[in-house]
Amino acid sequence: MPMPSAPLIALFLSVACLQSANGLFVVLLGLRMVDADFPTTVTGLIMSAYFLGLMIGSLICRNIIQTVGRVRAFAAFASIISVCALAHALWVAPVPWGILRFLTGVCMGGVFMVAESWLNGSVENQRRGQMMAVYMLCNYVPMGLGQQLLSLAAPSSFILFTVASMLFSLALIPLALAPGVTAGPLPKTRLSLGALAQISPLGVTGAIAAGLVSSSFFSMTPVFGHGVGLSVPQIATLMSSGLIGGLLMQWPLGKTSDLFDRRTVFILLTFLLALVALAMVPLVKTGFNALIVGIVIYGGINFALYPLALAHTNDYLSAEQVVPAAAGMILAYSLGASIGPFLAGQTMAAVGPEGLFIYTAAVMLLLGPFALLRAILRRAVAKSRQGRFISVPRMSIAGAALDPRAAAPDAGDREAEGAAATPHRTAG
Repeated sequence: MPMPSAPLIALFLSVACLQSANGLFVVLLGLRMVDADFPTTVTGLIMSAYFLGLMIGSLICRNIIQTVGRVRAFAAFASIISVCALAHALWVAPVPWGILRFLTGVCMGGVFMVAESWLNGSVENQRRGQMMAVYMLCNYVPMGLGQQLLSLAAPSSFILFTVASMLFSLALIPLALAPGVTAGPLPKTRLSLGALAQISPLGVTGAIAAGLVSSSFFSMTPVFGHGVGLSVPQIATLMSSGLIGGLLMQWPLGKTSDLFDRRTVFILLTFLLALVALAMVPLVKTGFNALIVGIVIYGGINFALYPLALAHTNDYLSAEQVVPAAAGMILAYSLGASIGPFLAGQTMAAVGPEGLFIYTAAVMLLLGPFALLRAILRRAVAKSRQGRFISVPRMSIAGAALDPRAAAPDAGDREAEGAAATPHRTAG
């Protein structure tokens, strides 16, 4: 693989700093809310506020970025995130924290819109898949490493909030000093959820379900860990293990879907995730090592659901529709993510900490029969017409243009055309 250019290295370093801070902060907040005796339902609502902000940020930050420029917009967003991290330590109360998490989510949406449009404009089409793989590593690995910083101090101390704020601030430096930046176009249009649902009902439903369970894992697993008596280092390891599972299992599961009817693989994984989630309940009593094994499998399947849903949807699209459809799918995912932690929190409040996995199983047991019904109602796409699985970012709408399956190199310029196009294939 050719070495990335200096602007790309700067981008990857900035994203790595952001995600290491994000990995630390999301676990820290969950544990701090437990220490402050926040009700589980309130914790879920506060965590949902972040994902709601992330969705709104993807919609409104485009105009800000275009007005002031990418570097200054990135600096402003990252600075606000850093301030919000410190502000959490000053006002430990549900309402301020809900507002701060929402604002953080909005700014994170803007940050990733800048980063992903930067990546899109800096990579030629033939290297897009390689650089996307590096970008995904820069999201997953630093997030897992950041979670290990929890061992530096108690969650109730000011220290960890300061460390998170420092890491958020450090993300400014590489991008601010990067030379010769070439940014891709910011998204202009997207396929509406209604249009996407007509093209691929299963794809849209799968994206929403993926948002429901993925956001709950990130937000509520620390609360689960504390509730079942795990130590802070064990909770950090639990979170990191889920991320490792997602990183390691996404590609082989996705490639398996390239070899068979993708819907069959999706259905099997849906029911398998339900079984794994239910198995996590008794695993709590069998020991920490068994719990780790379970969470690795759980994370691997969990994080594969969205790219599988996107790949299935792409099987019914023309090349010109890929970018606007991917932008719409990110919104579908974000819609699920914005309510997932709240629903998981409600379930945990009703049945205990294991309710996190009971909630996941319930979502999958609703999705599975629907996926099976769609497979019965519609014929499978011929393997010769089935596209390839690609693990793609789901941080912002700008990340949609990174998909190598798009009509490149001028896909960004044809987004408006693609959004208005009629489906290339039969709905499925």
